[in-house]
Amino acid sequence: MFDYFGILISIIIGLALTHALRGLVRLIQMRHVVRLYWVHIVWTLNVLHFSLAIWFGMFWWRNLHEWTSDLFYFLAAYATVIFMWASMLYPAEYAEGFDFKEYFLSNRRWFFGFQMAVCLMDIPETILKSAAHLREMPYQYPLLIAVLLTVSMVGLFSRRPRVHGVLCVAWALTTFGYMVFIPLVSRIAPH
Repeated sequence: MFDYFGILISIIIGLALTHALRGLVRLIQMRHVVRLYWVHIVWTLNVLHFSLAIWFGMFWWRNLHEWTSDLFYFLAAYATVIFMWASMLYPAEYAEGFDFKEYFLSNRRWFFGFQMAVCLMDIPETILKSAAHLREMPYQYPLLIAVLLTVSMVGLFSRRPRVHGVLCVAWALTTFGYMVFIPLVSRIAPH
């Protein structure tokens, strides 16, 4: 069952990565004729990193032997929300003179709304993996989710560019720190 499921998840999250990467490449190509916004670029990198981490984390499901349609649809919905989150970063097309700061700030409620949905969906996904004995939930996980949800909530309501600068850096430091710290703890404190 996992092979079947894994193909679907790979396609959906692959589309999310493709959209963000295509947008970033086009942004680089048009850097002289559009108005860049560093916060937007950092969020693109954050979404790419997080999407890859989730995609990698889905591999733990390979050890589940009995699948239900509820779990299948939930995980497919989770991947779909990740795709929609990534899709909020770049419009399908944009012309010379496009202002990414204005685009990001005017689109922020959708972006952070989907980001919050991604975080909220990650909670049951992580708990289900732990309950099925596929992967222990790291004890730092509740702190990670609390920080990511706080960043999402503040981003949802604030229009201040300085706040958004802090938020994108806070997200990056939190997720990269979590990804680095968890393997270190696993090596230092084996079970």
